[in-house]
Amino acid sequence: MTAARRAVRALTAALTALLLTAGPSAPFAAAAGGDAPTVIADGDAPTVIADGHVDLGPRFDQGRWTIGIRDDSGTAPGGTAPVWRDPDHVVLQAVDAAVVTVPPDPAFAFLGSPGAKVWLLPQVQQRGVLWPGWNSQDPSVVHTLDREVTWQLESVRGPGRFTLFLNGSFGTPEPVFDSTRPLPQETGIETNSHVHGNWAFTAPGSYRLGIRMTARTLDGQSHDARTTLHFSVGAQDPLPALPAAQDTPARSARSARPTGRTGWVPWASGGAAAAVLAAGAAVVLVRRRGRGTGSD
Repeated sequence: MTAARRAVRALTAALTALLLTAGPSAPFAAAAGGDAPTVIADGDAPTVIADGHVDLGPRFDQGRWTIGIRDDSGTAPGGTAPVWRDPDHVVLQAVDAAVVTVPPDPAFAFLGSPGAKVWLLPQVQQRGVLWPGWNSQDPSVVHTLDREVTWQLESVRGPGRFTLFLNGSFGTPEPVFDSTRPLPQETGIETNSHVHGNWAFTAPGSYRLGIRMTARTLDGQSHDARTTLHFSVGAQDPLPALPAAQDTPARSARSARPTGRTGWVPWASGGAAAAVLAAGAAVVLVRRRGRGTGSD
């Protein structure tokens, strides 16, 4: 066993012990509440979100199955109530404060060569870095779906590799999506669950992730929706990540101080929230599935 693997195992054991002795920290408890009052963003002005908590998720909007971004970052004018936003008008920004280096552990070779830079939006909340997750907790979903949502990654466009992975048992990474593999790829999201993972990008620039979510309601009806997630990675102007937003002022923006960091334990902070997420997160359920054979 390598020294790096022993260190990760020791860290995970410590976080597991913390999970058994402490409740979730305030940021996690607030983020995990699916029944908190929400508002619907009006208009189509672009919004750049570079810090705080957001979740991707399905919901029924006046009976129509849609995919939205539930914004808990506090960017809403006049308050901090969660806001459902249209992904077509949102840029999710990974600033340079999100930079980590690939560790020497072979388990992380899918991120690149040891020492290479990766922009990582981590599974555990870190101050100054966007904390994106996904959930199926909207009341319109919880009370109507039959068991789960199927989430597919259909396309990836960008200057580098994109990987979404979870911190598995003993620190072993568990890829959910990987842009170097055939597309589409899919995973299942259990109803009334809230999940966070590590969103990794290997090069700066704009990325567009084409996604699809399908589900069946208790009345036997099938529902299907597609959207595109827009990411801006690095220190460039984030607005060009939206094709039609270059000449439109952003409605609101939060940006972190662009200070890079090194090392590899991005989930080793955040108190009990870190323990909940890094130790396997008993409060969330996600199932990886076989990859498709198509390609973008």
